[in-house]
Amino acid sequence: MALPLLPIPGIPLPKQQQSFPSTIRRRATTVTAELQTAVARTGGIDYQFPSVGAPTHKVTVHDRQRGIVHEFVVPEDQYILHTAEAQNITLPFACRHGCCTSCAVRIKNGQIRQPEALGISAELKDQGYALLCVGFPTSDVEVETQDEDEVYWLQFGRYFARGPVERDDYALELAMADE
Repeated sequence: MALPLLPIPGIPLPKQQQSFPSTIRRRATTVTAELQTAVARTGGIDYQFPSVGAPTHKVTVHDRQRGIVHEFVVPEDQYILHTAEAQNITLPFACRHGCCTSCAVRIKNGQIRQPEALGISAELKDQGYALLCVGFPTSDVEVETQDEDEVYWLQFGRYFARGPVERDDYALELAMADE
């Protein structure tokens, strides 16, 4: 439906109102329907379509904390955590930047490329640890979630002379009260 043109003093109105040909309107409707279907299929509005021709890999995550096994497909050019979330799969995370150990997993089979994983050392990567928030699958992969404190201890424990730092609930209560 074309809207009427309003007259502006000093500017003549065109003799015939222009509108898009019906084929263009139909084509735009088709594209919109395809996009809506794709979003509905993936379960999220922030889903980023992979590059054309990007290989996909099956990712299996054994969530130890929840006792659930998730299986989903991830394009090789997308982060595992982001793709899981786009498919309404809940996995542990905190920073989303590869700087902590909340999304740490132990690789059981397959390979994950993680050039931005600052939260774990090269030594832990060699032992098969990975971060899902900045990990790209390079093959079909099977991983198992890890206890965040356990991985943190493996990463930084040697720097604490008396062992793991004990959580001080009283200090936590005071900090929460200040907010």
